[in-house]
Amino acid sequence: MRRLVLVLALAAAACGGGGGAAGGRPRAPALPPAHPEAVTKLARGVVLAREPGGVPRAIEVLREAVSKDPNLWEARYDLGVLLADTGDLAGAEEQLEAALELAPNAEDVVVALGEVRRRRSDPRGAAAALEPFVKAHPDAFTARVALVSALREAGRIAEAIQHAQAVLVRRANDPSALAELALAHLERGETDTAELLSQESLKAEPRTAAAERTAGLVALARGDDAVAFQHFVRASELDPKDTTARLNMGTVLLQAGVHAQAEKQFRAVLAVEPGAVPAQLGLAAALRGQGTKQRAEPWQEAEKILQGVLERDPNNLAGLYNLAVLYLESLGRPADAKPLLERFLTQAPTAHPAREDAKSKLAGIR
Repeated sequence: MRRLVLVLALAAAACGGGGGAAGGRPRAPALPPAHPEAVTKLARGVVLAREPGGVPRAIEVLREAVSKDPNLWEARYDLGVLLADTGDLAGAEEQLEAALELAPNAEDVVVALGEVRRRRSDPRGAAAALEPFVKAHPDAFTARVALVSALREAGRIAEAIQHAQAVLVRRANDPSALAELALAHLERGETDTAELLSQESLKAEPRTAAAERTAGLVALARGDDAVAFQHFVRASELDPKDTTARLNMGTVLLQAGVHAQAEKQFRAVLAVEPGAVPAQLGLAAALRGQGTKQRAEPWQEAEKILQGVLERDPNNLAGLYNLAVLYLESLGRPADAKPLLERFLTQAPTAHPAREDAKSKLAGIR
């Protein structure tokens, strides 16, 4: 997952006006002159954010700037980025939505909002923000690449491919667009095409986290876990805050049965994104693999994690199945597993890979 880039507004950009983006795109209607004290606080927040350990105080100061001048979109944008960086995705979305309303032509803002919505497992919402912007600004390269990601994750694969191709018409051999196009074809099951595009992405710019992540996912689809893992390691080295690479590393380690190392990767993801459901599910699985009857604490923590997932999303199929297995095979509570398996079978599609196993487990409960 791409990290948000903190682009902090200063000086002339902090005048509270229109939100025009680079490249001569139209500007929003002029806003009232910015409150001088709010501009001062915005500048102070910028300085604090760059200092070691200064982010919490920067957030406080930027909140004060927004309070002084709610129309100062630059302060809302920077506040949203910092909140997202500290894991407060709901707060970040609120600030970025307000910033986009004030500065509808600011590409940085709409891209940041799309990223936050994707991180909140809302790719449809991300696409809803990005699509009208890209339509109004067809040369907005960064926004269009972000839209490709959102469309792909929303299951709109054909449209994702079209937009990725449009990017490549404007910027041939762009590594990000090639990587996204590869992932879109991978979603279609077109592994050969995805691998070719992934290789082209690596050739275009060998040392990018996005290209390495994509190559890792293609290798996973090929069943080559060892090669995939090396790509994910390189991605995490190129971008230490790359949660997607760490999530994938954890998955590979989990499949290999290296539960303690998988746990470290999932916890690293959750330190950045506390609400990341895939990391929570992975952590629960890693903990289940480490528990014993003599040492049940990992199982108990896994239970709490999975219960939390189901509290937020009662029909989460992985949560239902994994908690049922934990109750049935680890904690010895078949009576608690039974209703979860029944709910899973009610919700899971016929082709779900765990469906037959769930039926077998349910049939074995007396």
